[in-house]
Amino acid sequence: MKMMTSPTELMTPSTEVMTPSTKVLPRLCLLLFLLCISVSVALAAQVDTILTRSEAMAKDLKAVVILPDSYADRDSVPVLYLLHGAGGDYANWIKRVPALKELADRYQMMVVCPDGASDSWYWDSPLDPAYRYETYVAKELTSWIDAQYKTIKGRHGRAITGLSMGGHGALYLAIKHQDIFGAAGSTAGGVDIRAFAGNWRMANHLGLYSENPDRWEQHTIMGMLHLLPPGSLSLIIDCGIEDFFYKVNEALHAQLLYRNIPHTYITGPGKHEWPYWTRSIRAQMQYFHYFFYPAES
Repeated sequence: MKMMTSPTELMTPSTEVMTPSTKVLPRLCLLLFLLCISVSVALAAQVDTILTRSEAMAKDLKAVVILPDSYADRDSVPVLYLLHGAGGDYANWIKRVPALKELADRYQMMVVCPDGASDSWYWDSPLDPAYRYETYVAKELTSWIDAQYKTIKGRHGRAITGLSMGGHGALYLAIKHQDIFGAAGSTAGGVDIRAFAGNWRMANHLGLYSENPDRWEQHTIMGMLHLLPPGSLSLIIDCGIEDFFYKVNEALHAQLLYRNIPHTYITGPGKHEWPYWTRSIRAQMQYFHYFFYPAES
C-alpha cells in the first residue's frame, strides 16, 4: 500500500535580521524535535534475545522476543509464535525483516521467534531423542513465555506461523495442540513432506520414507487433516506461484475445501525467498490481529 504524503513546501531565503527573540524559535523547534524523537523511541517495540530451557532436550535455547509499544500499559497481550525455515535460526526473522518491530506495534501483539534447529521440522523425532522440538515449542516455551510475560493465557491469545519448514511446523504444532493455539498460518510451507522425502535430512529424524510410510503419514500436514474439525483453528495459508512448494500448497487448499475446513488461502507472484516472505508476513500478522481483536474486524 502506498502512503500518500503532502507536497513539501519550499522555503525561500529570508533577509530578516535575527533579534534575540527570533533566535529563540529555532532553539525551541530543535527541542521539540528532540522531544518527539525521544517519545518515538520510548514507544517503539522492544526486541530482546532470551535464553530458555528445554528439559526435554536437556539444553538451553535462544529466542527473540518482540514486545509491542503498548506492552507496559496493558494487563496482557496476545502472542504470535513465528518459526524459521530449514537452515535458519531464532534470529532469522528479525534480521531479515526488521519491520517486524513496526508490525508488532501496529497489530498490538507480542512476537516470539524460537530456535528450531536447522532441520528439526518441529517434530519430536521418533529416532533421535536430541530432537524434541514439538515438546519444546508447544509446551515448554509457551509455558515459559506465559510465566515471564504479561500474556493472554489461553488458545484465544496464541497464534503460530512460519516460513518453509516453519510453515509446516506451525500447522503441525497447531493441529496437534489445539488446546494451546487458536490460530495458525503457513507462508510457503512444506506442507507435504512426502513429495520431498530425500531432502533436508528429514530421513534422519523419521527414517526412510520407503521403509516407514506410516510414520511419514503421521508427520506430514496432508496426513493430519482428519485431526482438524472444521472451525477448530483459524487458518491462513499462502504461497508464491513460482515457489517449489506451490503445488503442495494448492493440494492442501483443495483438501481443506473438500473437508469444509474454513481457511484463508492467498497466492501471488513470488519465489521461495525473503522478498516474498517480507511481504507475506504483513498479511499474516494483519490476519492474526483480527483473530486476537475480533471487535475490530
